[in-house]
Amino acid sequence: MNIPLKQYWDLLTDYLTPQWRRVALLVLLLLGNIGLQLWSPQILRTFIDTATSGSDSRRLPLLAVYFIAAALVTQFCAASARYVGEDVGWTATNWLRADLASHCLRLDLSFHKSRTPGEIIERIDGDVNLLSGFFSQASIDLVGNMLLMSGVLVLLFREDWRIGLAMAAFAAVSLVILMAIRNIAVPWWKKERQLMGEYYGFVGEQLSGTEDVRSSGAVPYVLRRMAEFHRTQLRIRMRSALGWYTLWWTTLLVFALGNALAFAVGFLLYRRGLITIGTVYLIFHYTELLRRPMEQIRTQLQELQRATASIARVRELLATQSRIRDGEGAALPAGPLHVDFDNVSFAYEGDELVLQNIDFRLQPGRVLGLLGRTGSGKSSLARLLLRLYDPTAGQILLGGVPAAAALLKDLRRHVGIVTQDVQLFEATVRNNLTFFDGSIPDERITTVLDDLGLGPWLRSLPHGLDTELESGGSGLSAGEAQLLAFARLFLADPGLVILDEASSRLDPATEALIERAVEKLLAGRTGVIIAHRLGTVQRADEILILEDGRILEHGERAALAADPSSRFHRLLQTGLEEVLA
Repeated sequence: MNIPLKQYWDLLTDYLTPQWRRVALLVLLLLGNIGLQLWSPQILRTFIDTATSGSDSRRLPLLAVYFIAAALVTQFCAASARYVGEDVGWTATNWLRADLASHCLRLDLSFHKSRTPGEIIERIDGDVNLLSGFFSQASIDLVGNMLLMSGVLVLLFREDWRIGLAMAAFAAVSLVILMAIRNIAVPWWKKERQLMGEYYGFVGEQLSGTEDVRSSGAVPYVLRRMAEFHRTQLRIRMRSALGWYTLWWTTLLVFALGNALAFAVGFLLYRRGLITIGTVYLIFHYTELLRRPMEQIRTQLQELQRATASIARVRELLATQSRIRDGEGAALPAGPLHVDFDNVSFAYEGDELVLQNIDFRLQPGRVLGLLGRTGSGKSSLARLLLRLYDPTAGQILLGGVPAAAALLKDLRRHVGIVTQDVQLFEATVRNNLTFFDGSIPDERITTVLDDLGLGPWLRSLPHGLDTELESGGSGLSAGEAQLLAFARLFLADPGLVILDEASSRLDPATEALIERAVEKLLAGRTGVIIAHRLGTVQRADEILILEDGRILEHGERAALAADPSSRFHRLLQTGLEEVLA
């Protein structure tokens, strides 16, 4: 696979331009290193000719000092260039990694539903790691080696046009050969990176479901699938390694021919008396010096082979556009929001509608109880309110403002949700509650936790709000985790609150702790409560029942409960848990 040169250049300029001072220092160190490498053989040539001719032997110690000093400074420049280059490379890749992570977080849920977390991690981390050499060595060093090779050829032409012509022809043929075979491994390397993404996604999925895998006796299946991944990976790696080895042994053969050519030309010119023995050594040394950049170019081409596949995948990810586009910035009003579904239909993929012709209005400060069987579209409706998806048809208005016209950041400040699946991070209690917003004072956090009955729990922690929670909420009960999710919503203070089966995981004793807090949360706010339990919808002002993505019934809760012909009345008589399960 070939990547246009412009894409290499664009990636370099995007992430190296902000580091131009360090890049300039790196260039100066590389140029100094190149200049000293070209000058050192001239000192040796003079030393050899002076020693063999017997003339002015007093210059020999001074020439030796020059040569040692040049060698030391060369090593210093090389080591410094390596250090600065690695610093530049890792800084660039860290910025790129952050950009990719930020881009993925902005993509809509349909993107994340179609890819495993392991695949995304491999894109953000694995592919970007391979680009560290591209930013520091396989790009800047590649240019440096090209300059060194050009300098050697210029100096050889200066010695004798025949020497220069022979070595230039050797270098040109060698580069043509190397360039001709450099793309052999690229397609296979890309396949390997793709496979590794799928593999890490599979492993992450199995590890997250360890209990289910072991309890259901699926361990042999998991091991068999891992073995299949490894067999496929072995075949692909063998193909890509074959391309690399071809490049390697071809380089060795070319260099052997180059040495033979240098000796032959040097011998012929020396026999004719056209050059000195020191110049013969100079030709050989420059040929060896020519070998080093060419050998490094070969190695760097391998890095570019890997980078080519990674750049393609990184570009592909960055080019992926979210289906949810940010609005032009229409401001949502403060306080409780008016909710208006105007003939809304929605489908996740294809033409199969999950919601059909949903049309209702919820006045500010009112609470809607949303009921329906599993798969009726309740959670889909909640996701539309948060603009995790956009309607396929129709329009949603919040506070009289089209949801699509508001900035996503602003919309999600005004709309909050608590679900039965709580995601807690490996961070402090404070950061888990505030989502790393340092502007929220500790006093407010403590007050909210006290209101939720979590005050004793907070005071029992060894470091209070600075106590580190484990990833996934390990060490917390389901009730404690759910109460922390309610605390997040209190702190966010949205105008529209969505409770999606938010208390379904709580035992009756724990649920009683949040009843008063939920009442306080809904006071002065618009609410949408998705529930199966009868007690949960008792605080609703209105009831909306969905069935197969359509509105089956909508009206005042008290009126529907008193109407024997209503669906809601029959649900109350039968029991919500039994009918809607």
